Amino acid sequence: METIISPSLLACDFLNIEKEIKSFDNEKNIWFHLDIMDGHFVPNLTFGHPIVEKISKITKIPLDAHFMVNNPSFHKDTFKNYNIHNFTFHFESVSDPLKFLTEAKNIYPSVGISLKPKTPIESLSTELLEKVDLILIMSVEPGFGGQKFIEGTYQKIINLNAKKNKMNLDFSIQVDGGVTDGNAKKLKECGANNLVAGSYIFKNPSSEYSNKINSLRE
Repeated sequence: METIISPSLLACDFLNIEKEIKSFDNEKNIWFHLDIMDGHFVPNLTFGHPIVEKISKITKIPLDAHFMVNNPSFHKDTFKNYNIHNFTFHFESVSDPLKFLTEAKNIYPSVGISLKPKTPIESLSTELLEKVDLILIMSVEPGFGGQKFIEGTYQKIINLNAKKNKMNLDFSIQVDGGVTDGNAKKLKECGANNLVAGSYIFKNPSSEYSNKINSLRE
């Protein structure tokens, strides 16, 4: 299966967001990663319902929403009409992850669980791993783009992928934070098959976006 590349729209030019989004119309196997932060779970506030609704109306590329919020139940229910393909919530933000996952899977085609850098994969129960569609490994502390990649992420992915293979499961392993062409190959070798990239892609002219995506696949 080809690696999915997920350009993180948090890093795009928001004054020209429609033009930015249209730049990817001819790309294959990509998702648009939406970092939705509430200013409480993480010390940053990004975009919410109106922006995501508008985005959903101008692209057919799957939307991958990463909710860094204290109340994912509210967001689970209020974002359901915005054509979101994957809904990722933080393991640390809910008291009963399995219950929340089950409820979300009744609404969204794909549901993911995100882990902060200091949250071990051992926190994920067998039942969660059997039911989840995606595990998002944060390779930086959530909250702000452009941070330095945490080297310990590689071993975390290796351990998760080993567990996945041992249990004969097929959830995706996504990585977010500091992803570039300098570490993409190693991340894939460790077991990641979905790479989120913001600054690496968007700190270039739009004519270079396709080349940047391809460089993460090579």
